[in-house]
Amino acid sequence: MPTHAEQKVLPYSAEQLFDLVAGVDEYPKFLPWCVSSRITRREGNVFYADLTVGYKMIRERFTSRVTALRPDHIHVEYLRGPMRNLSNHWRFIPQENGATLIDFYVDFEFKSPLLKSLMSVFFNEIIKRMVGAFETRARELYGS
Repeated sequence: MPTHAEQKVLPYSAEQLFDLVAGVDEYPKFLPWCVSSRITRREGNVFYADLTVGYKMIRERFTSRVTALRPDHIHVEYLRGPMRNLSNHWRFIPQENGATLIDFYVDFEFKSPLLKSLMSVFFNEIIKRMVGAFETRARELYGS
C-alpha cells in the first residue's frame, strides 16, 4: 500500500488551514484531478463526502466519513469506491510565531490492478501536487 507522511510549517493559523481542508465542496476549484465533490450529510463534527477524481479516460467516485475536530485534526475514513482502503489525517499544530505545523498522512490501496500499477508509478508526484495545491490555495485565500 502506498503511504505518504509529510510535515510542513505554513504561515497561517490552524483555524485557517482547518477550514481549507474541511471545505470539501471547494476542492474542484483547486485540487488536481478533483472533478466534483460534495458533502452529503452532517452529524455534529462528522460529515460524509463524495469525491469524483478523474484523469483522461479514468473517472472514479469514492465516499468518505470525515471527522473534523476543530481546530486541530481532520481524519478521513474510506467507506466505498475503487479502493481497498484509505486512511488519511491532517493535524494542525500552532507554532509560537503564529504559523502552523501541518502533519499530513495518507495510506491507501486501489482494488483495480490497473489503478494500482498507475499509482505505483506516479504516487509521489500525485501526492506532491495535491499537497502543493492546498498550500497554493491557502496563499490565494489568506495571502503570503
